[in-house]
Formats: sequence, C-alpha cells, structure tokens
Amino acid sequence: MRRLWAKGVFTGLLSGIFLGLFLKMIELFSGVKVYTLLLNVDYFPILKNYHFPELIEFVFHLIISAVLAVSLLLIIRKYRWNRFQIIVRTLLITFSIGVLLYPTTALSDRTPELTSVSAIVFWLLGHLLYGLLLSAFFIKKGNTY
Repeated sequence: MRRLWAKGVFTGLLSGIFLGLFLKMIELFSGVKVYTLLLNVDYFPILKNYHFPELIEFVFHLIISAVLAVSLLLIIRKYRWNRFQIIVRTLLITFSIGVLLYPTTALSDRTPELTSVSAIVFWLLGHLLYGLLLSAFFIKKGNTY
C-alpha cells in the first residue's frame, strides 16, 4: 500500500509539473492566461485575501495533482480497472475536472474571460494531456493493482 501511495504522489507530481509547464508555455507564447487560471486561488474564501508568490501557488496545484493521482490509483486498485478502463476513465475524469474548474475564471479579473474560446480549448487540451500522461504512468508495463 505504501508503494501505491508513493507511486500516486510521484505520478501526480510529474503529471502536474507537465500540465503547469504546458499551460505556462501556452500563456507565454499566446498571451492567453491559462497558466494564471491554473494557479488561481481567488475563488477560495480565505485564500483570496492573500497574495501568494507563483511558486507557492504552483505547490498548491501540485498538492491537488498528487491527491488526485493517489485517489485514482486507489480506485483503480479497488475496482480492478483494465488498461482500457484506466485510459478512458482517467481522461474522462481529468477532462471533467477541467470543465468544472474553468468557470472559476469568472471569479477573478486576473484570468481569461469566461467566453474566451482559445482559453477553453487550451485549458481542456491541457487537462486531456494531463490525463493521458497520468494514465500512461498508471498502465506502465508490469504494474499490478
């Protein structure tokens, strides 16, 4: 069980770093503030009163990513998902998280407009790639849950 938790944390951190770097590059090259949206905590009642450095906001993102990856691995193990189920369900879950979180952009003036098509596309593409990377780590040859 300890190994499963360690794998989940490691997988979550690597995948979270990838998502962060992907969205940071998109923001740098296109000007669409999807990385800012990723790090945004303006919608948390207590946290919105503080201004955190980018590194701290990124750590918040990585913590969430690690928790998600551990949770998914526990579910995969409990319900004995096969490779196909791991890929499809992980993509569906990470895409859904992207869809559910995107509207928080309306709660901040630092993030893209809610109606920004390019922001929505980049945001959801990033979450799909994140899910693909997570599932690739989850089904790496030799893993048994």
